[in-house]
Amino acid sequence: MWRSLLNLIISGVLALISLSLLFAVAFFLTSRFPELGFIRAVGGAFLDGTGTIGLVFMWGVLFLGCFTLLQWLMFSPLGKVNDAINDIAEGKLELHHQIPVQSGVFGILAGNVNRLSQRLQLALDEERRAEQTKNELITNVSHDLRTPLTSVVGYLGLIEQDGYRDEVELRHYVSIAYDKSRRLHELIDDLFEYTRMRHDTIELKTAPINIVELLGQLLVQYHVPLGEAGMESGLSSSENVIMVQADTSKLVRVFENLISNAMLYGKDGKRVDVAISAGQNAVDVEVINYGEQIPASDLPYLFDRFYRVDKSRTQWSGGSGLGLAISKSIVEKHGGTIDVASNAQYTSFRVTLPLNKRSNVAGA
Repeated sequence: MWRSLLNLIISGVLALISLSLLFAVAFFLTSRFPELGFIRAVGGAFLDGTGTIGLVFMWGVLFLGCFTLLQWLMFSPLGKVNDAINDIAEGKLELHHQIPVQSGVFGILAGNVNRLSQRLQLALDEERRAEQTKNELITNVSHDLRTPLTSVVGYLGLIEQDGYRDEVELRHYVSIAYDKSRRLHELIDDLFEYTRMRHDTIELKTAPINIVELLGQLLVQYHVPLGEAGMESGLSSSENVIMVQADTSKLVRVFENLISNAMLYGKDGKRVDVAISAGQNAVDVEVINYGEQIPASDLPYLFDRFYRVDKSRTQWSGGSGLGLAISKSIVEKHGGTIDVASNAQYTSFRVTLPLNKRSNVAGA
């Protein structure tokens, strides 16, 4: 409103200036070029016949012309905004199309529309990613459930039809069916845990814990499995007491998964090392194996659910494919981070957790 009033005032002034210039130009031309004297004659006759009304009429015409021009300049960006929005709505332009932003009131509007378009595009992209993730999840779960389930049904079918030669073969079939059933149970548990972590429905029951003691006890529990795999373990720490605020059971699951992976994929290295180092605000825990190097192309995707370095999905030696994804969710829920590095000498999974400074000070 105020801009239109300003345009009225400016138009009046411009019309007055234009009228004065018109008379000045007419006087100059007729004085310089006598053959254009008819212009002065026509103008004089017009003013003699109309008087002041003629001047007002001429001023009014110029005023309307100036006002129309100023209003068009002011509202033309609005027309461009409207056309762009209409084209986006009809699918002629991409949702993230940017409207040229000019100065003025409607330039601000164009900028706001651009920001709205960007937000809508981001929301649409996120929705598409969520839909793709859901479809991939359904596909992967269906495949991973079907593989062992087919074996279970097959062997139970042989047993039901007396398709075995003796009790030894019967027990063999039962053992295989039982093993595959346990794998199914593991996958379902992991899937349920992963879903709960992703939707933030798990409440952590945290307490101050000495992570050095926790990992020492965990390696003792793995002494027999490591020995059976022909491997040894080692624990090193910069301090004897390093306190963190954590849910013990959840944190144990993280390191159980990392140690199990180190045993599974680092068997050739014959050793698993756990190194703990405390910084000023956080503690780093590295689980290191000396097996085959993980390809660099696989590293960014290791913490994606159902991702396996071994692309063969028919083999169950790779676990459920959810362990590292669950570990990442648990660590992040504790305010920490988890990453991986791999080269020809070793592969290291590093977990970084915030220190419980109050407990560390009290322990000191």
